[in-house]
Amino acid sequence: MINGTLTRVKGVAVLRRTVSRRTAFGGVLSVLLTSGAVLAVPAPVRAAPALRYTGTWPVWPGVVFRVFQARGSAGPVLGDLLDVDLRDPHVTVGLLHPPVVAAREPVSLMAHAQHAVAGVNGDFFNISEVHPGVPPTGSAVGPEIADGRLRKGAVPDGQRFGPLPPVGATTEEVIGVGSDRTGRLATLRLTGSVSVDGPIAPLPPDPPPIDTLRVSGRDPLPADGRLRIPLRGLNQYALPVGGVGAFTGRWGAVSRLRAVCGTDTVRRAPCSADTAEATVRRGVVTRVGHAIGAGTIPPDTTVLVGREAGAVTLRRLRPGDRVRVAYHLTGAGHLRFAVGGFAVLRNGRPPSGLDSAVRTARTAAGVSRDGRHLYLVVVNGRSAVSTGLTLAGLSTLLRRIGADDAMNLDGGGSSTLALRVPGEPVVSVRNLPSGRRERAVANGIGVFVRR
Repeated sequence: MINGTLTRVKGVAVLRRTVSRRTAFGGVLSVLLTSGAVLAVPAPVRAAPALRYTGTWPVWPGVVFRVFQARGSAGPVLGDLLDVDLRDPHVTVGLLHPPVVAAREPVSLMAHAQHAVAGVNGDFFNISEVHPGVPPTGSAVGPEIADGRLRKGAVPDGQRFGPLPPVGATTEEVIGVGSDRTGRLATLRLTGSVSVDGPIAPLPPDPPPIDTLRVSGRDPLPADGRLRIPLRGLNQYALPVGGVGAFTGRWGAVSRLRAVCGTDTVRRAPCSADTAEATVRRGVVTRVGHAIGAGTIPPDTTVLVGREAGAVTLRRLRPGDRVRVAYHLTGAGHLRFAVGGFAVLRNGRPPSGLDSAVRTARTAAGVSRDGRHLYLVVVNGRSAVSTGLTLAGLSTLLRRIGADDAMNLDGGGSSTLALRVPGEPVVSVRNLPSGRRERAVANGIGVFVRR
């Protein structure tokens, strides 16, 4: 068990420490062993001089839970590890997520709702807002793939939340598992277009200079008069300057206004004053306007949002125009699941520029060299018993655990590892949340067992 009992306050799991981690979890396993529910517990294993496993339990087929201690440069470090054997036919890994993209839920509630036996929190997300009148969306920074289906794309690099990433990192980086049951890092880029079937309407009065009609360096007005608009976003809280993005029913009811705020390099920059929104139902434009709206989007409808040059282009559409919206991710291969973050380990080496000063709670996911083992790690921080780790320290820890490639996920108060052992009715938190209760987050990585 966790260091204490887990209760729920207003639907959120709250930790109350009472006994030691090893004693409490061992007590549950003693009951399970008496009932014959799990295998015998092996002795703790030493992985490296700076890392010591204080408990190892094979809680589900293909899933081993470990508690570890390490000695960091600033003091003790405590953490939890889920070692998932992706070769085991009984176990799969997938995206934990709320019902819609623009929403947040605690990891334990998402895992329970999706029937996962374990999970950790995932990507950084739009947790707060500085733009007056614009609500935070709660949606993730990077791409999301669930059950092989694309849910959202990545926001521009300058619009990310979280710590400063290493040199060369982008918001398009993910960790995922493919249909071949192999884990890997990938870079997923959204590619798409909005194509109009037929000649476009004349320019509106007093058109802006022709240069502002260019999107991504391409003139959207070909010689045949047919409009083809590059799609630069999907269900994202931020769109590139001058771009057009699509919002589907997966987005939710939260306002889409945040998508036109900030710039590609400055998240806090003002919202654009030049915007447009077009509604497409069953392939036909039904509405075009300047204001950006909110509310649930029906399953047969796509809402297109544009800013600056993208807004100028969208305003050329007219109700009754027939359009086709198409998109996909390049670089996805056959990923069944993917979640965003940034790499802290590639081919066994840390990328340049990893921070070595700020210590905090961390969540990370790594894969072995052969891609057959997925390591889900949560490091406790901001407490007297565990100082947390820097990003450089996290990279070293993941390499010692056995990862060859690894990604840093959202940390601090978001860091959560939840687990249900056989015989327990619900998934509950196993780590020590730095805020003393679970934080609602945008997504997570779930472990599922077929019985």
